[in-house]
Amino acid sequence: MATRVAVGVVAVLCLVLATDVVLTRSASARGATIAGIEVGNQGGKELEPALAELARRAGQPVIIATDSGSVEFTATELGLTFDVDATRDRLLTPLRNPVVRLLGIVGRGPEVAPVVRLDRKTFDAALDAERRVLERAAIEGGVHYAGAEPRPDRPTAGLRIARDRAADVLMSRWLDGAPVHLPMEPFSPSVTSEVVDATVAGVAKRATAGELTVTGRRDVKVEVSPEQLGSILTFVADGRGGLVPRVDPGVAKGLLNGDLARSQSIAKNASFRVTGGAPRVVPSVDGARINWTKTADAIAAQAVSADGARTVAAVYDVVPPRLTTAGARRLGVKEVVSEYTTGDFSSASGENIRLVAAEVDGAVVLPGKVFSLNTYTGPRGSAQGYVTSTIIDHGRAAKAVGGGISQFATTLYNAAYFAGLEDVDHTEHAYYISRYPEAREATVFEGAIDLQFRNNTRHGIYIETSWSSSSVTVRMWSTTTVKVESITGERTAITAPERVSVPKGDDCIASSGSKGFTTSNTRIIRDARTGAEISRHTRTVRYAPEPIVKCV
Repeated sequence: MATRVAVGVVAVLCLVLATDVVLTRSASARGATIAGIEVGNQGGKELEPALAELARRAGQPVIIATDSGSVEFTATELGLTFDVDATRDRLLTPLRNPVVRLLGIVGRGPEVAPVVRLDRKTFDAALDAERRVLERAAIEGGVHYAGAEPRPDRPTAGLRIARDRAADVLMSRWLDGAPVHLPMEPFSPSVTSEVVDATVAGVAKRATAGELTVTGRRDVKVEVSPEQLGSILTFVADGRGGLVPRVDPGVAKGLLNGDLARSQSIAKNASFRVTGGAPRVVPSVDGARINWTKTADAIAAQAVSADGARTVAAVYDVVPPRLTTAGARRLGVKEVVSEYTTGDFSSASGENIRLVAAEVDGAVVLPGKVFSLNTYTGPRGSAQGYVTSTIIDHGRAAKAVGGGISQFATTLYNAAYFAGLEDVDHTEHAYYISRYPEAREATVFEGAIDLQFRNNTRHGIYIETSWSSSSVTVRMWSTTTVKVESITGERTAITAPERVSVPKGDDCIASSGSKGFTTSNTRIIRDARTGAEISRHTRTVRYAPEPIVKCV
């Protein structure tokens, strides 16, 4: 009887299963869910809303959480991709397990996993970048100092993401629409407490047992006390279970640089000196700069050296000059390519002209480079020795520190002009000054008006200046490639000066005034060898009338 009942039950179940196979042949399994979405007994078109929802979730930020913290990523940053078509095929694949099919009939259908792919290299890189937030680093054992006494740093275990399990969890939980909590695993530091204790009692104690001397160039010596050594020395993990001495380069520099700084030297560019009527190269000199990383390593090694020596030589990097001796010799500086002289200045103006000429004397302008008078000299104030002299302020004569420098600027401008150099920036005086060529002069004012020209030749330019109490001269040495012609235009649009009354005092300089006018200058540059015209440029300048100033 029991056998007949069992056979009957099996027959009924087989009939039910067969019927269900027929009814769900083109649909998903009964009671099926995917990422929490019910998709039971749905055909291809009926599955589209669920698939669309999964695709939407795939485009949302992914929040990765661990016991240590959480970080928001994009799916791309984690290497995640969602395959819609493969997921649809998976949902429509008939169930072969009769038990699962029967459970679906009674309302407990299968959980279908979306088809998700993960690029492990991208995934691991993303987690590596956020280790400080997502993981708790192990604290390696080490040794630090309190004064000259070594003190232990006890090791502590860390907590890191279990990468293989985490990858599986992420792929299965990504499209649930909630933060994904990744599994963690503990890991131990490489250095044990026993190693720390042995280091404290042994090599760390010996390291600060006495003074250490750091020697440098120029016979510089710096004595480092045990306490000072303790302030820069630690023992850190070597990655193989041991501890090694380490001196922090930045801390070492802060402690020792004041005493060792004078052992360094600044590189000196090659330059030129005119002797016997010709320019000669003055050789360059390499500089020396302390390499604090290598010096710190040398201090650390010597502090624990078994030979008992307590002297360390600072390590230096060679600092090459921008212009080497060989480079200077290739510049083609061999002859005067232009020269210009101006004169007729007051004694105060002459002192300022002498100072600025001395600063510019010896300047070298490399091919393609721009020379800026304001940049090259820097500030030109009382602190630099400049004195009060006449300037032009708002269209009339006045006094200020540095007056007269514009005369040197005009001299320099004309030397560059006749050398055929490119005019980058210059400004004429507000009104015409008779000792200067019309429309071929320049003024400067610190921080506001500059004189700039570019060396547009393939040779270097060496600037030589000379000064006397009555004149200043600028010569430019290079290789002659061009010849320059200057043509001054006619005066037009002549205007009469106005009369101005100014209160008597140091700021008032009486003037008989002069007429204003408009004129021009044309520079023609020709090839020195063939005479062919290279360029022709006309600059038109309007000079305001110099006011008639009466001090009242």
